[in-house]
Amino acid sequence: MIIRELDDVTTVDWGNGLSRRFLLESDGMGYSITDTTVRAGTMARLEYRRHLEACYCLEGEGSVIDLAGNTYPIRPGVLYALDKHDPHCLVAGPHGDLRLVCVFSPALRGDEQHNIDPEGFSQY
Repeated sequence: MIIRELDDVTTVDWGNGLSRRFLLESDGMGYSITDTTVRAGTMARLEYRRHLEACYCLEGEGSVIDLAGNTYPIRPGVLYALDKHDPHCLVAGPHGDLRLVCVFSPALRGDEQHNIDPEGFSQY
């Protein structure tokens, strides 16, 4: 059994916020769970080539935008899943941080960080 508290997890500044990584590849579960904060008013162009990701919003508001330009509002109670390694833009609203619980499969090593670049998609 694995028991972790927030104070005991790896925290990574991923570029536009913090990713608190509760389960990692070394835990042997096959997936990762993170508690991720996206700083208010930020936008990140992201793509996961090695991982599928699902995110459930706990706090704040924002949106996820696909390559076709479709915008999907994110607010508490909304889940979005990147089931095809989808390049996307993640936008946090201007009035407060966006907080997400994210599941990655396969699991993250734990040290991955984004390189936020307005011209391209950050990948890992």
